[in-house]
Amino acid sequence: MHSATHSVLVIFLILGGTNGDSVNQTEGPVTVSEGALMTLNCTYQATYSTVYLFWYVQHLNKAPQVLLKGLTADKKVEHEGFQATLVKSDRSFHLQKRAVQASDSAVYYCALSDTVTQGCGGAEHKPRVQMGLWLWAAL
Repeated sequence: MHSATHSVLVIFLILGGTNGDSVNQTEGPVTVSEGALMTLNCTYQATYSTVYLFWYVQHLNKAPQVLLKGLTADKKVEHEGFQATLVKSDRSFHLQKRAVQASDSAVYYCALSDTVTQGCGGAEHKPRVQMGLWLWAAL
């Protein structure tokens, strides 16, 4: 009898929010088999119509790094096999990866930044990291 060892990815969420603007992510825990398609949902509510969405990744004992930036509506952005499209009509910026690997184990944050015009002073960016989720591989 053969025993098969399978890697799985498990996602947990850390929730938070500020100032009436909010980001909502996939509720967890979620288990994904290594090599499978991974989708992490991110939807938002914002006071202002001009918004930018970001996915950050934080590997163990490392600082968070920007993974993807959603700056233009309905334009797909890609980096290192991850992809997302900022869909303003749905207020969404879902993160996907076709074949997730154990090396993708990290904390993932969906963040919202709006831009407010302040007279002739230009624009002020107000970043808000709303929540993060922990993604890890288990054998």
